[in-house]
Amino acid sequence: MSNDPNVIVSNEPWKKPLPNIDKDNAPFYEGLKRHEFLLWRCKKCGASYWPKAYCQNHENEPFAANMEWAPSSGRGKIFAFNRHHMAFHPAFQQEIPYVYALIELDEGPLVSSTLVGNRMPGDVYDVGQAVEVVYEDHPAEGFSLPRFRIVG
Repeated sequence: MSNDPNVIVSNEPWKKPLPNIDKDNAPFYEGLKRHEFLLWRCKKCGASYWPKAYCQNHENEPFAANMEWAPSSGRGKIFAFNRHHMAFHPAFQQEIPYVYALIELDEGPLVSSTLVGNRMPGDVYDVGQAVEVVYEDHPAEGFSLPRFRIVG
């Protein structure tokens, strides 16, 4: 158990589908383990991307040399959400209902994740609510996941 309100530590065995960690996104997941929310950022103009992409604002250098993983605020707002009342995988059954949201980060990119915490969106008027990242650590499996909670 962590004393940090932005960290959830789960020592339960992981039964859900594993995150798809590959060579391209491994630095992102390593950042999550350090409790850093990284974005793929252009060194020329500062534009941020997720997932990893070439900058759309100008010509790119070969092999994405103008791009790097960089820390972000981990803050944003709810862009869209849906409340799941049916489990699409047996491991999600105990979490029903849960809210899956598309988050527009302050830096611009859209990311998707589940919402955690006591406050959940109820209807369309909750689109635009401010959120911040919460790191969900799974030490036995060796990975962390980003979740978000409503703030303010």
